[in-house]
Amino acid sequence: MPFILKGELPVAELDLAVQDDLIRISGPLRHDLSVELLNDAVLATGSVELPLECECARCLKKFNTSLKLDGWAAHLPLEGEEKVAIKNDCVDLTPFLREDILLDFPQHPLCKPDCAGLKSKTARKPKAVPKPALDVWAKLDKLKLK
Repeated sequence: MPFILKGELPVAELDLAVQDDLIRISGPLRHDLSVELLNDAVLATGSVELPLECECARCLKKFNTSLKLDGWAAHLPLEGEEKVAIKNDCVDLTPFLREDILLDFPQHPLCKPDCAGLKSKTARKPKAVPKPALDVWAKLDKLKLK
């Protein structure tokens, strides 16, 4: 029979070393997990959500979002080389959650997928750049071999 873990975990306990100027964790990790003991392992499944305060990488506008891991799962062996440590009949899920959260962090947070970026006050039109390939052919056309 599965054991249900539902609640919040303070961010300090996750020990997330986020060194990104565009992302700040704005609240505790909310979790809704189901943990069950298998023959020789512990299976943890469920969802976790971490609220983030971000700054758009294109327009620098601040916005709030959440990092959601729906369908999160961890199979933790109790025997063998990769067995997890058991302390007071408990298994610490924190390192496994931390790893998956860091892997899912947005690399370039955007306020919306089609963000156009900063708006310029003076619109500059790019100067026409001559095509060098055409100039070379024009010079070769002028070349007289006889």
